[in-house]
Amino acid sequence: MLHEIVIDELETHLSGAGVSRTASRAFYAHLDDCESCRFEVAELENLSVLLRELRTGPADAPTDGWNALPQPSLGFFNRVRGRIFENRRQEAWGVFSPGAAFFRRVAFASLLLLAGLGSFLVSRESSFSGTDAASIMAQHDPVAAHSEDADRDRMLVNLATYHE
Repeated sequence: MLHEIVIDELETHLSGAGVSRTASRAFYAHLDDCESCRFEVAELENLSVLLRELRTGPADAPTDGWNALPQPSLGFFNRVRGRIFENRRQEAWGVFSPGAAFFRRVAFASLLLLAGLGSFLVSRESSFSGTDAASIMAQHDPVAAHSEDADRDRMLVNLATYHE
């Protein structure tokens, strides 16, 4: 952490007021005595050099317009755009796509349900024997007592099978 005297000198220099003058003797005396401030100022100086190089670029590069700025590698913008779209897609469908194992379990459970339901329907089919037209007509005995439902079924069969 920088001490107050170093911070004041740096702020004076950055404000532009101390550009034409050199730093105070107290500043240099403090840097001679304080190793942490000396290290921080050296790091700031290295950073300043790197920023100047970044701003100016190589000596043969033009210094005006778009070319003065550092350029990203070829395809950089397409890669960034692709990552943004991919992240959006994953965020949007992440809730609805719990993974392949989940869907395998759902498919297996569906097959088991289908097999169980099919076997139930096959076993119940035998109890519905005699619901076709011929068996209804054969089961009807006009002399015996019977319910009105039997008459209704016989009437429907007669209407459905009537031919002129």
